[in-house]
Amino acid sequence: MHELILHHYDASPFAEKARLMLGFKQLSWRSVEIPRIMPKPDLTALTGGYRKTPVLQVGADIYCDTALIARRLEAEKATPALLPEGQEFNTSLLAQWADSVLFQHAVALVFQPQSIAVRMGRLPAAAQQAFIADRSALFSGGSASRVPLEQAKHNWPALMGRLQQQLQREDGDFLFGEPSLADFSVAHCLWFLRGTPVTAPLVDYYPEVSAWLARVLGFGHGSFSEMSSEQALAVAREATPAALPEEEFIEPNGLQVGQSVTIAAVDYGVDPVQGELLFAGREELILRREDERAGVLHVHFPRLGFRIEAR
Repeated sequence: MHELILHHYDASPFAEKARLMLGFKQLSWRSVEIPRIMPKPDLTALTGGYRKTPVLQVGADIYCDTALIARRLEAEKATPALLPEGQEFNTSLLAQWADSVLFQHAVALVFQPQSIAVRMGRLPAAAQQAFIADRSALFSGGSASRVPLEQAKHNWPALMGRLQQQLQREDGDFLFGEPSLADFSVAHCLWFLRGTPVTAPLVDYYPEVSAWLARVLGFGHGSFSEMSSEQALAVAREATPAALPEEEFIEPNGLQVGQSVTIAAVDYGVDPVQGELLFAGREELILRREDERAGVLHVHFPRLGFRIEAR
């Protein structure tokens, strides 16, 4: 049994989502701190070029995107469930909306000049410029378009009002009564806004939402200990990838097992990963690739939000 290794950095909102899911499931994990901006040589040795944060490593298996990380954590420990029985569709759909629409609104609000001045005010000018250039590159070339700040401000009362209404009408303390993936997907966006006094009032103004967020953050991050990126690479190099899922191979566009392909996100962070296609299931794609530092790896991607092309 391999340890769960999360490659992340503290200020990443999607990393906070993953940390909260680990805390919800009361899992033990190892923490590898990665750079906030490119280059990320130790991370990309594992992923083959995928650069978004976070990435979950289990031995020689590398899981990209928090939607798929959630499913891997379900396989690790079934209860408490991130996708409660009978609510799988609702929780997945709301999570997908939060990770795209709500997150893009949060980004627009967090990156407004007054907020950025607070977040980055103590950094040297060169570091600020490097961060802004990195984020511009991250969001170039994909389908995601920046929400104008004025539009984000305009839409925000409707988005928060709908969340508040949902919480008022549920019998339980969470979006669908019991905690689920939907809660963690919404929470990381609001956690991001809570990062400065400029944007925190956008959450705190809504009492039901603010109280709910405190309950979600109360799950904590589980039990973790630090690990170096070199140690994580050694774990991958010495491990053998897990057996492939026992599930039908589904590839509507005619790609075959063993074919050389690239897989890339479609929204942002669209850096392609090249490898040998091993598996294409309803939810998951798996590539085999080899790295001189990390050995033979299976890199896992969700089907939704990613594209696959023959080389």
